[in-house]
Amino acid sequence: QLQLVESGGGLVQPGGSLRLSCAVPGLFLNYYGIGWFRQAPGKEREGVSCISASGINTEYVSSVRGRFTISRDNAKNTVFLQMNSLKPEDTAVYYCAADYAPYSAFCSVIGTKGPYDYWGQGIQVTVSS
Repeated sequence: QLQLVESGGGLVQPGGSLRLSCAVPGLFLNYYGIGWFRQAPGKEREGVSCISASGINTEYVSSVRGRFTISRDNAKNTVFLQMNSLKPEDTAVYYCAADYAPYSAFCSVIGTKGPYDYWGQGIQVTVSS
């Protein structure tokens, strides 16, 4: 059973930064695209960012492009989401998810779940003064 564990969430003031981590123990990241999604209270889950299994390509939803950066450390089996210039509207539960797509150069965060079959438990990010 694939296990994804998010960490790094919390409370931050507007304009601040957080770095989320998605640990995937025992996973060969070159076989999996990893996506980040979020769900705010009363809203549908939305895609935020993804990194392809090849590690070459990344995608961002327009509302976070230029502020968020996705990256990964294959040796640590961890994917990161660096979030800068945070806004109150970034407040949500953030989820990482995995899609089995060996060496694929493609990833997607379209829709409420994209192509992802494996999900973490989620972690709260609150942006408030």
